[in-house]
Amino acid sequence: MTLRRVRLKSSKREPEFYLYIMNITWTCQRFEELSPNDLYAILRLRSEVFVVEQNCVFLDMDNKDQQSWHICGWSKEELVAYTRLVPPNVAYKQPSIGRVVTSPTVRNSGIGRKLMEFSIEKLFSLFGKTDIKIGAQLYLKKFYESLGFKQEGDMYLEDGIEHIEMIFPILEN
Repeated sequence: MTLRRVRLKSSKREPEFYLYIMNITWTCQRFEELSPNDLYAILRLRSEVFVVEQNCVFLDMDNKDQQSWHICGWSKEELVAYTRLVPPNVAYKQPSIGRVVTSPTVRNSGIGRKLMEFSIEKLFSLFGKTDIKIGAQLYLKKFYESLGFKQEGDMYLEDGIEHIEMIFPILEN
């Protein structure tokens, strides 16, 4: 993986700041366009984070992958970021962005924001400029709000993890 740390100038009284620069190749493919190696990398990253890291035993393969578009962020041969774009009337009435995940090796580098910005842009190009609905883990609420999402409804438990539904209202963004 190409990850370069660049020191940004700061005064002697301020802490040092670093900008992480990565060369990421973004792809967007339908399920049937994924190679076996791509699919393996996707399922491995999702399992690494959602099952192992979050200590949550659940069935990740939910029969929505076959109907979805898959956004992958590759650093050389390593999958470091992923979402799936779910068409309208599959998970929700609106199109949705789901299974948002970044590799632990690139956390706090800004890649999560780039992943979501790319996913929103691609979703609009595929399904038109429309509201987007997501089921977000509660601890990521502020992150999604910073992208323009707004909470809709109360907190609920999904596989033992606190979640909220959020909407990206197109008229406000």
